[in-house]
Amino acid sequence: MRYLYNLVWFLILPFLPIRLLWRSRKNSAYRKNILERFAYFSFPALKGAIWVHTVSVGEALSAAPLVKALIKHYPDTKIVVTTMTPTGRERLQKIFTDNEILLLYVPYDYPLAVKRFLHHLNPKILVLIETEIWPNILHYTAKLNTPIIIGNARLSAKSFAGYSKIRPFIKSIINYTTMILAQSKLDAERFQTLGLEPQKISIAGNIKFDISIPNEVLLESSNLHSTLGKARPIWVAASTHPLEEEKVLVATKKVLESIPNALLILVPRHPERFDTVFDLCNQRGFKTIRYTKLQDYSSSINIIVGDVMGKMLSFYAASDIAFVGGSLIPWGGHNLLEPAALAKPILTGPNLNAFLEISQLLADADAMIKVNNEEELAQNLLKLFANSELRGKLGTAALDVVEKHRGATTKILTTIENIIK
Repeated sequence: MRYLYNLVWFLILPFLPIRLLWRSRKNSAYRKNILERFAYFSFPALKGAIWVHTVSVGEALSAAPLVKALIKHYPDTKIVVTTMTPTGRERLQKIFTDNEILLLYVPYDYPLAVKRFLHHLNPKILVLIETEIWPNILHYTAKLNTPIIIGNARLSAKSFAGYSKIRPFIKSIINYTTMILAQSKLDAERFQTLGLEPQKISIAGNIKFDISIPNEVLLESSNLHSTLGKARPIWVAASTHPLEEEKVLVATKKVLESIPNALLILVPRHPERFDTVFDLCNQRGFKTIRYTKLQDYSSSINIIVGDVMGKMLSFYAASDIAFVGGSLIPWGGHNLLEPAALAKPILTGPNLNAFLEISQLLADADAMIKVNNEEELAQNLLKLFANSELRGKLGTAALDVVEKHRGATTKILTTIENIIK
């Protein structure tokens, strides 16, 4: 089956640069560093590295504490971090300097690129964050006797069902790993059902709980709150998607009817949509500015479009209420732990397939409110704005959930240390 998989890669190979150029129409970063994706590098081959792979923004942010710990524990070893998307790369560039890590795009998973990549980096270990099952990367890494860890591993019901259809193939691939550190018991059971050897699975928890809030974020958010007006009721709609912004704007209109000075910070999930969302807000009759034009801010503004990357924590911290997007549409939700770590009351839609465990923990602790539509979103915003005690109760409960479930990063780091002593 791997030969068939490789045949597909060779057939699509000529079209990959074209796809990158097509995507660069909306995000010019896709035109940059294209050769990296085929494992062609200008720097000399490394003499051993710790390779950490993250997919995009969410995984990159989750992995940051682990990468910082690796830098500290292995000062003489090059830490290589790969991503798949420009947004993930850009976010990591804001967290780490070039002296701390070598940041690259992960190679396309066809044999020649993977072999070139491995022979150029000579990794001591590969640490995959969440569940990135790339057959050739795992096959050729294991063939070099390089240990492989999947940290923060999870298998959604959808992924599990898909992998189950090709169980013999997946069984052979996942058993290339040295250890899989699952987020939960359910995830561990799903890996074993797919054929993972029992001694290769352990439950470490979710590294997203190990989030820390930098002091500069707190300072920046305090300054932002002062600029916006500390007396203004402020809420953030974070990581929103197409069609979801329409629902958020309906709720915004209802909130403004009762609280005319309420302010929304609207942050689309993907930067290529900043212009589209800004135009949408204006078309709907809201007085709107971009965050990058904050010098034009006045008390008459209804909406600020967060048209920047890497400011989400500051937006959360400057707000009274957080709505986490990707949840009012069938997307699966986004990271609920960032506002939780800032003790913010959390609103979310019903579609939370990507964060089932985290959302259940918050729900069980009465630390969030789930809304089914834009009408319920507006109703609960008004209720929370009118009740500071309720806001405080929800925020405190959310922070408590975060504090009680920290520690996954330490468990992953300990596993790495035991393997590459």
